Amino acid sequence: MRARGWSTARITLALYPLGAGAMGVNVFFAALILSWVGGPVLSTLWSFALGCVIGGPATWAFARHIRQLMDIADARPSD
Repeated sequence: MRARGWSTARITLALYPLGAGAMGVNVFFAALILSWVGGPVLSTLWSFALGCVIGGPATWAFARHIRQLMDIADARPSD
């Protein structure tokens, strides 16, 4: 059976800006929390750069999950 709709790669590319932004915010806040125990506070540029790197695999995993949900929804019989 061939999957209908968007592929995982296409979903990943469409959602990557959101995933990279979310990861950038997460990295920034994690650095702020780690500063309480003596860690460095990352600049906005470093947080953005790390968010772009971490955002790729995170968005791909999310896209796989979305693709699986689409496959499950397509497999159900329509009423």
